[in-house]
Amino acid sequence: MSELKSRIAQRIVAATLKAAREASLKPVAVAVYDARGALKAFQAEDGTSLKRGEIAMGKAYGAIALGVPSRTVGAMAVERPHFIAAASHIVDGPLVPAPGGVLIRDKRGALLGAVGVSGDLSDKDEAAALAGIAAVGLAADAGT
Repeated sequence: MSELKSRIAQRIVAATLKAAREASLKPVAVAVYDARGALKAFQAEDGTSLKRGEIAMGKAYGAIALGVPSRTVGAMAVERPHFIAAASHIVDGPLVPAPGGVLIRDKRGALLGAVGVSGDLSDKDEAAALAGIAAVGLAADAGT
């Protein structure tokens, strides 16, 4: 598989939401982008706060834009805050430097896209994204 198909992205969203419910997370939003930065799937559960969708998108889109998981973007923000501040203007889209944006890779390691989750604590968001990616048989890269 060299590109992330919409049907796979929809399955990732469904599996991520299922994992979030099984872990009793607060209501979450899930966004899936392909490797070129096109939104392939999105869903926000009832009860999410107003901007959770945009935060989920920012975690995934920022990961794609910089080529590293959002956990790594967060570490970069601590180490080099001026770089991340500048990058947030350059990437021409949302960038959220917190865990919950996980890169999606095929079995060979090729980048297919990213999943962003927001609604609970960032580490819990990330765990749901990891479960969603694993459920469809793809490899997750959370930067850990």
